[in-house]
Amino acid sequence: MDTFAALNSILVKLFNDILNIEEKALITEEFKDISVTDMHIIEAIGIAEPRTMSMISKSLGVTMGTLTTGINGLVRKGYVVRNRSDRDRRIVYASLTEKGIAAYHHHMKFHKSMIDSIMQDLSEDEAVVLNKTFNRLETFFGQWTDKH
Repeated sequence: MDTFAALNSILVKLFNDILNIEEKALITEEFKDISVTDMHIIEAIGIAEPRTMSMISKSLGVTMGTLTTGINGLVRKGYVVRNRSDRDRRIVYASLTEKGIAAYHHHMKFHKSMIDSIMQDLSEDEAVVLNKTFNRLETFFGQWTDKH
């Protein structure tokens, strides 16, 4: 198999596996009422300071309408709270509840395990090359998205 075919095969399988495995790893008995998409919204909100809805939608690359729908479900399920700015009532902040913070940590634990597994036997030079490769892939996806 030539290099192109090998890389293509690996990437296609990897993307499909990531989606399937992430769903199985993240949606446990404790978090069975949310989806992987919900987990990504929780991740985008984060555990630092509250984030505005526009910051979250931009980081996820979704419309405000799509984000609002997702946030509404997470508020209803007790993972997220929304608050309006005292200075400008048009600005809405989202932050995680204790339940949301637990889901956030659960999600980060999965990602840490995944990265630890990848990095386990890499030399520093190999890690640099891998990082460079993933940055190129991210750039490609960003450029492709901008064009389409």
